[in-house]
Amino acid sequence: MRRVAIYGKGGIGKSTTTCNVAAALAERGLTVLQIGCDPKSDSTRLLMGGQRIPTVLDRMRDGGAVALEDIVFRSASGVYCAESGGPLPGVGCAGRGVITAFQQLDALHAFDVVRPDVVLYDVLGDVVCGGFAMPLRSAYARHVLVVSSGEMMSLYAASNILAALRHFEGRGYAEFAGLVANCRNVRNEDEALARFCEEEQVSLVARIPRSDEVQESDEAGALCFERFRDSAAARAYGDLADFIAALPEAVPHD
Repeated sequence: MRRVAIYGKGGIGKSTTTCNVAAALAERGLTVLQIGCDPKSDSTRLLMGGQRIPTVLDRMRDGGAVALEDIVFRSASGVYCAESGGPLPGVGCAGRGVITAFQQLDALHAFDVVRPDVVLYDVLGDVVCGGFAMPLRSAYARHVLVVSSGEMMSLYAASNILAALRHFEGRGYAEFAGLVANCRNVRNEDEALARFCEEEQVSLVARIPRSDEVQESDEAGALCFERFRDSAAARAYGDLADFIAALPEAVPHD
């Protein structure tokens, strides 16, 4: 099983990237489970045809017993989808919501039932604390990818995520697998990304070009990988899927 946490600043396109890569992995014959770890609960929207699925925390707030089929849904492309959800606005901690959702998925033996070949955690990366650091633990993700553009605040968030990983180094936490450039066509973007990689001593493992096809697909609640198969972006998503599929497997989930 490959278990990968995908982090990035809010709004950088990590959910769009994760959904398209998940579909590409599923097309390659792999069983994929995507878990959204963001209180906006929109990680899996493109996989589900533009619709939001009930979140783990929503189901728990409803009261009564929660079954796995209440919180894990299979998309048309074959990807299993779950959303952690978050607390009611102004009440509670969003990071704590991620922890609670993970505990519920574990209690329902989600990994044993779905038996995924690849697990993708789509995680808000503006802050790396509390529940948002949960996927970094070795019991969950083994590898971390960070999605960033060449914009200053996006690279700042990426640097914070790398600092968190280095802080946990040697404690059995996930390891950094590479930077994914989700390009915005800002001035000197490639140069900024190259400089960041040199300064942080990390590798750029994928470059997704700025694309009208991606924007059009997002607005339609669809996947660029399926809607515009011959586009440069779709090819980039496929290449990133191949990179993930080639990562070393993690030990079985406890």
